[in-house]
Amino acid sequence: MAAGGPSRSERKAAERVRRLREEQQRERLRQVSRILRKAAAERSAEEGRLLAESEDLVTELQGRSRRREGLKRRQEEVCDDPEELRRKVRELAGAVRNAKYLVVYTGAGISTAASIPDYRGPNGVWTLLQKGRSVRAADLSEAEPTLTHMSIARLHEQKLVQHVVSQNCDGLHLRSGLPRTAISELHGNMYIEVCTACTPNREYVRVFDVTERTALHRHQTGRACHKCGAQLRDTIVHFGERGTLGQPLNWEAATQAASKADTILCLGSSLKVLKKYPRLWCMTKPPSRRPKLYIVNLQWTPKDDWAALKLHGKCDDVMQLLMDELGLEIPPYSRWQDPIFSLATPLRAGEEGSHTRKSLCREEPPPGDRGAPLSSAPVLGGWFGRGCTKRTKRKKVT
Repeated sequence: MAAGGPSRSERKAAERVRRLREEQQRERLRQVSRILRKAAAERSAEEGRLLAESEDLVTELQGRSRRREGLKRRQEEVCDDPEELRRKVRELAGAVRNAKYLVVYTGAGISTAASIPDYRGPNGVWTLLQKGRSVRAADLSEAEPTLTHMSIARLHEQKLVQHVVSQNCDGLHLRSGLPRTAISELHGNMYIEVCTACTPNREYVRVFDVTERTALHRHQTGRACHKCGAQLRDTIVHFGERGTLGQPLNWEAATQAASKADTILCLGSSLKVLKKYPRLWCMTKPPSRRPKLYIVNLQWTPKDDWAALKLHGKCDDVMQLLMDELGLEIPPYSRWQDPIFSLATPLRAGEEGSHTRKSLCREEPPPGDRGAPLSSAPVLGGWFGRGCTKRTKRKKVT
């Protein structure tokens, strides 16, 4: 035995005592928990005595229960009744008209109508994973800009929205016709890969998802820069990473827009990530000089208490009402006019097999309606690697 220290048998005895106490504490916790689940009238005198002797455990368990209920309520989706929603939209329309500098922050909720899953909704990616259910990868090649995307593009065209800050990687803002200078895609764009060896960084827009081979801390796409031959990388910012690319993240424009904003409209974002970016909320300004905040979301957000108005509704429903209130027509999305086709860089010979993701197909306009598309890129089968052209009937806009 070491001088002054306990013997091995003494240490083992002390460990047995510690484990016994822990097990007794766990058993007492289980007993108290079972009793608390009963109605007070159903508890026996012995159970009442046990609760009285276990005040600390009762307080702890009741606190846990309150926290669980609070989290559950925050995950619930709440819908304003139609009349209440219309009243709130009228108030929002007034704010949009009167704003001197309106910035829109968007999240996954604006793309659910395009069959792209959100994260924290009842059927969101993280919600399902937390329940132990599998999540099937969505084919984003079929996704198209939603009514909300097209509404935002029209509001920008009408100079009612000055800038859009998006957490989404789906590229739908770009494909809606919103100018690239007006978008900050803070978490990247699935259609863009870049060469960081070139100065400035050389950007390649593709018509397919470039992230097939990439993951957290592993960003090389398997293709090479046409100019210097260096490996290209995707632009996606995963959780645990810090976005450093200039484009398409465009942080400089996002922070400048936030500093100028007198009104911020948050659409379909839980704000649990955006709240961590103080530069977007003008937190250095006194509260009276910060932008007025308007939130559209079915669930609780951590910025609700800061909001001038919270609208509980689906983004497409709210934006349809808002555009009606503003007297603005929502332009229909047209693949013939999708800007991604004019921005895209064709794959070089030998690169056709560098991906297996389905490419976007450009529609031909109906006969008799062959006005020039928004882009000037030729429509050639194979020009974009696995590109294609398909003829479809144009949707009637009512």
